Amino acid sequence: MKYGLKIAVATIAILGMSASANAGSSDGKIQIKAMATLVAPDAKITSIELDNIGLPAGTQTEADDNFVPTIAAEYFFTPNISVETICCVTQHDVTGTGPLDGAGLVADANIIPATLTAKYHFGDGTGFKPYVGAGPTYFIFVDEKAGSTAQALGATRQKMNDKVGFALQAGFDLPLDDKGLGLSVDAKRYFVTTTARWYAGQTELLRTRHKIDPWVISAGIAYRF
Repeated sequence: MKYGLKIAVATIAILGMSASANAGSSDGKIQIKAMATLVAPDAKITSIELDNIGLPAGTQTEADDNFVPTIAAEYFFTPNISVETICCVTQHDVTGTGPLDGAGLVADANIIPATLTAKYHFGDGTGFKPYVGAGPTYFIFVDEKAGSTAQALGATRQKMNDKVGFALQAGFDLPLDDKGLGLSVDAKRYFVTTTARWYAGQTELLRTRHKIDPWVISAGIAYRF
């Protein structure tokens, strides 16, 4: 089990114990979720804007998936309308496909997907509660590095641009008791593009545009109060 998933499991257990010890409500205004999350990005190149390395024709890229713990906080204005924000950090490597299959291009790119969605919950607010949502996101890239192949080609550092995007969301909440404890399953599709740059010292060697567009699938425990 990956370290991030272990943290998620521990967090869910703590939240469950807290919910048992404190009186919540299945129709409370605030809901906190602790979830295990799969982040599955795309990272395909959409255009090459500068190439002083000489990429082979047909070069493409992909990013690896990651499991991370996620915390979500939600406020209900009415039984059917709420807003939600999430907190997580996910780390990914970007490798080449096609002529550069398996080449290490970006290493340990940490992403903070700051996201706020407005949600509509179907039904009368009791029992099984499906919902849909949408809202803006801001991807913050932290401490990314040039991958091993990029370094071999002369790159000494790498930078991904922070970027505003959009997220669509769907899922459901299922109460487990009348004290606010519940199960939550959530799926988001993000639409984000960014610019990647590789440098040798201060000289820019390569600049590419990438479609990230990750699927973010989460499941875990919710506590409403």
